[in-house]
Amino acid sequence: MSDAAPVRTPNLKARLPVAQRARQLKGFWSTNRWLILRRLSQAGVLALFLAGPLFGVWIVKGTLASSMTLNVLPLTDPFLLLQSLVARHWPEGLAIIGAAIVFAFYALVSGRAYCAWVCPINPVTDAAHWLHARLGLGKGWQPKPNTRYFVMGAVLAVSALTGTIAFELINPITAAYRAILFGGAWAFGLVAAVFLFDLFVSRRGWCSHLCPVGACYGLIGSKSLVRVVAPRREACDDCLDCYAVCPEPHVITPALRGAGKGVAPVILGRDCTACGRCIDVCSEDVFRFSHRFDKREERVAPSAEAIRLSAPQGEPDLRGTT
Repeated sequence: MSDAAPVRTPNLKARLPVAQRARQLKGFWSTNRWLILRRLSQAGVLALFLAGPLFGVWIVKGTLASSMTLNVLPLTDPFLLLQSLVARHWPEGLAIIGAAIVFAFYALVSGRAYCAWVCPINPVTDAAHWLHARLGLGKGWQPKPNTRYFVMGAVLAVSALTGTIAFELINPITAAYRAILFGGAWAFGLVAAVFLFDLFVSRRGWCSHLCPVGACYGLIGSKSLVRVVAPRREACDDCLDCYAVCPEPHVITPALRGAGKGVAPVILGRDCTACGRCIDVCSEDVFRFSHRFDKREERVAPSAEAIRLSAPQGEPDLRGTT
């Protein structure tokens, strides 16, 4: 027997198109389940806001920035309220209550879930990312993920200096609703600018690096309950599909690769959007939704098929041999 250490061979599966192996093993629905549910959620939220202006059924009045549901439930974007306060405009009581409700919900559930499950700009930036990949473009300018917090601080500073709710003048989220309801070059232009920025200037640049609204929700949900966990991380075959589809790939590594450092298999990064795409595309079912206290791990190994794909053709697989 050889005393050589186990050899981790190059993974041929990583050369396959993203999620191809998952589609082969799990089928279309299981490989796109959370993506489809997110699109239904985003369309449903949009439909609630559009039902009144378009069909006279006033379920929700307003926009995502500030709304009233069934004339009973006020909801206010906490970042809008924060801008109002630093601009020295004291909001009405309903606005404060609405912001408290939104804050409590996302602080409990998942802050950045707003970005993946509610925000109408998410499909726009996802479309830009899809086209970016199809065109084979480089990732372009990639500011650090924390840049969004500097942008958030800059917006608040401008609001304080000008006495205005500054970001609402250029907020593409509000502009998306205005573009659908009323049209207008300015509203369409803002949405198009985000699309073109992500397509040609910075891959996933807006949502993953610059958006101050997402930054605010990330801070709100930094201790939230709902989390993606990786209990089967031992089954990971290094295909990297989860990294390829994740809008915030830096949050994956501690949970997926941290076993040797005693790190629990829980994605705790506040930038995680809880989009579920890593769950969808993983052929080994490494990930699932759970809660932040779920530190259980399953003692598993990659499937025989995964081992075969991971081994160079014509050479024996040496992992685990001595």
